[in-house]
Amino acid sequence: MDYLRVEGHSNLLRDPKTNSIMNDNAKAYEEYVSRRKAKDKENQKIQNLEEDLTNIKSDIDEIKNLLRELLNGPR
Repeated sequence: MDYLRVEGHSNLLRDPKTNSIMNDNAKAYEEYVSRRKAKDKENQKIQNLEEDLTNIKSDIDEIKNLLRELLNGPR
């Protein structure tokens, strides 16, 4: 199939049948994929930290309640 160059963008091609745009620069695509994976990894790390923080807060609340029970125990 013959693709048309996108005016003003040397590495972009347009499929005349579907009108879709493609990038024919493999290195740029690999860099994009690499950046995307790094961003996904960073987002997963943040999500894990948020879950850990939530668990720590819950544990601290439980410890506080147990300490209150000990202090206010049988009299």
